[in-house]
Amino acid sequence: MARRFQGKVAIVTASTQGIGFSIAERLGLEGASVVVSSRKHKNVEEAVGKLKAKGIEVLGVVCHVSDAKQRKNLIDQTIQKYGAIDIVVSNAAANPSVQPILETSESVLDKLWDINVKASILILQAAAPHMHDGSSVVLITSIAAYNPPRAMSMYGVTKTALLGLTKALASEMAPNTRVNAVAPGFVPTHFAQFITENQSARKEVEAHSLLGRLGTTDDMASAVAFLASDDASYITGETLVVAGGTQSRL
Repeated sequence: MARRFQGKVAIVTASTQGIGFSIAERLGLEGASVVVSSRKHKNVEEAVGKLKAKGIEVLGVVCHVSDAKQRKNLIDQTIQKYGAIDIVVSNAAANPSVQPILETSESVLDKLWDINVKASILILQAAAPHMHDGSSVVLITSIAAYNPPRAMSMYGVTKTALLGLTKALASEMAPNTRVNAVAPGFVPTHFAQFITENQSARKEVEAHSLLGRLGTTDDMASAVAFLASDDASYITGETLVVAGGTQSRL
């Protein structure tokens, strides 16, 4: 495998399973020192063990992205151990509701907004002073950003916000740091199991893909690795849809 990230340091939030873990693994296999995090200590320890077994240099930190102290600790520990941050992948997301927007309680709206949008901003506020010329940010949005499905409409709207955030941050962090986003289609992970474990829902999602299949976590990791690497050195402010041709936009 190419070693595009040799000597680089990458933070990936919500990275102990699913898409986040595959992203951390891919960046690590390409030479990055990776910082993995999630809310549960047990999950962090397990992920660190799996990555170390593959020869990856890794630091595990417990971090609930909506907790200010834990966010600060994530950045502090990274700098203490590695001295710099080259890549930030903001992957943390919550989808606690299948309610229509007009029936969603304020506390659930707050949770969705805090984790899916605000936490990305606050992590980058803490990380940006340690980033430098040639660094890269990748936000993980969703195909749902383009046309929020009824069963996850407010989640989709928070992902729509990330499309705008990508553009705004690309402008603000230029020219030193590139900011892009990946919009995954449906990937059968624990996070999306309510769709991918329902056979009729799964078949419907597959039918919308020109390639006739759901995505894999490795599909998403490949796209993130491209955008984070110097292969994408003239790309910023863009969202790469990785959804097998599922309709997203013209």
